[in-house]
Amino acid sequence: MTRADFRLLAAGDTALTVELGDAVDPKINAQVLALDKALSEAKLAGIVETVPTYRSLQVHFDPDVLDADTLRRTVERLAADLDDQPPPGRLWTVPVAYGGEHGIDLDSVAERTGLTTEQVIARHLGGDYRVYMIGFQPGFTYLGGLDPKLHLPRRETPRLKTPAGTISVGGIQAAVASIEAPSGWHLLGRTPVRAFDPGRADPFLFRAGDRIRFERIAHDDYTRLAADASWLPKCEAP
Repeated sequence: MTRADFRLLAAGDTALTVELGDAVDPKINAQVLALDKALSEAKLAGIVETVPTYRSLQVHFDPDVLDADTLRRTVERLAADLDDQPPPGRLWTVPVAYGGEHGIDLDSVAERTGLTTEQVIARHLGGDYRVYMIGFQPGFTYLGGLDPKLHLPRRETPRLKTPAGTISVGGIQAAVASIEAPSGWHLLGRTPVRAFDPGRADPFLFRAGDRIRFERIAHDDYTRLAADASWLPKCEAP
């Protein structure tokens, strides 16, 4: 990667944003995750937190421990030699109960896309999704890999409340919701998976770079699994 391929932007006096592109692209996101990993392995004293997104990495630092110029030089050195191949991530199998009370927009998505509801479900199930980033809400999981036929503008009128575990689509993205919150996305179903659980040792189940495949379950199975606080979905290590 050359100097022209990235930009360094000060975000106040305690954060630095590294922009590695301007698109939702797996290679750009792979570079973001590679830089995040390289910074972690550099063990630079004074880094408080790193926040990877689709196309950028924000580095929060303590200016009393690490000065901005040293951080910039380190980032420039590390960013000059980044891999654009996605690092191996975990593969999660996430069960979904589609339609009905759990996916109240399924019928309208079918109508807008010219598909039957079963075809919408099949296309959603057929995706091999990449976790691009976690954010907006604690544990909210942004996914790439949505079938182009399911690309839809977000709702003109967002809902004030959507349930935790909602599986939805919006624009070119898919998502796993983590907590009850407003949303303008289209709700296809719901999963018993707890993407965010403050009672766990690691509250966040998914990480950027992971992959997700969905599997269909009955609504009764959703109710049973959702009632089991200790239940976790199947995960394959890289």
